[in-house]
Amino acid sequence: MTGAGSRTGAITMPSTGSSPNKDDSDSDTDEIGFAHVPVMKREVIEVLSQVPPGVVVDATLGGAGHSEALLDANPEIVIVGLDRDEMALAAAGKRLANHSHRVSLHHCRFDSLGEVVRSLGHEEISGCLFDLGVSSPQLDRADRGFSFRNDGPLDMRMDRSQGPTAADVVNGYDEPSIVDILRRHGDEPHARRIARAIVAARPFSSTAELAEVVRDAVPAPARRRGGHPARRTFQAIRIEVNDELSILADAIGQAIDLLCPEGRCAVLAYHSGEDRIVKRLFRRAAGEVAPPRPDLPPPPGTVAEVELLWRGARKPSAAEIERNPRAEAARFRAVSKLRRAA
Repeated sequence: MTGAGSRTGAITMPSTGSSPNKDDSDSDTDEIGFAHVPVMKREVIEVLSQVPPGVVVDATLGGAGHSEALLDANPEIVIVGLDRDEMALAAAGKRLANHSHRVSLHHCRFDSLGEVVRSLGHEEISGCLFDLGVSSPQLDRADRGFSFRNDGPLDMRMDRSQGPTAADVVNGYDEPSIVDILRRHGDEPHARRIARAIVAARPFSSTAELAEVVRDAVPAPARRRGGHPARRTFQAIRIEVNDELSILADAIGQAIDLLCPEGRCAVLAYHSGEDRIVKRLFRRAAGEVAPPRPDLPPPPGTVAEVELLWRGARKPSAAEIERNPRAEAARFRAVSKLRRAA
């Protein structure tokens, strides 16, 4: 998905040519080992294949599974793909090689989307997709340091060319700061115990060391439920390293501003903090601003820019979760830009 740093860089697409045949499954692995499992692909295509002709920004390109399906579904769109992870961009370039004349790839954070779109000479976009969080290939490669299940260096940077690492966080933050990120980014109920154990045991150099200390810090009854005891801690540290939540609101605001009439913005979120931000921003853009107190009217000047395509968040089907258990946390929301008043 995406990593630290705000610089942008255009990526040259591979030359087109014959590509190996693929089956109809949602998952395939390219020659550099980047597995593609686009979450809620059918639902994403239903929403974004209906946008007006023009530019669709895939703000978290990953392995380009969603983008490939969108290009196949709508011949009147072009894709501007953004990602912080150069490994993902390389995989996406190979996957989209047969569509290279309709694709522009860029190495950057997704809060650079407005800058990238305008640099390409566009004043508006027809659609935008955010597929947030960490991808399966990033989790599965031990050398990336994202997973508590695979021993590797404490890195967790989506863009490995810059920014602090997970080791900088766990070895350098004071105890109150670690408590804060575990609570804010991980909803971790045992944040204080875990932070105290981390500070007492450091320095850390590997994911296995950190996972063991976190596991031992969690009370025994809690270890037997809710998955691995270190899951929330690793999530919280990853979000902190990559500054994920703080840039999300700005990026979604840029996308909504750039949408043409009847253009659509869709977001897949996997973390309660992400989904709360998306829900709040979409409702505000739809003119649903909460009053300062329940007994007061909404603030003046609340004008709807978009409409919600449905209420609440859609979730993956049971069949999809069975095929891809990592999809279970996904929450899907989307809006459509209103036509301007004549």
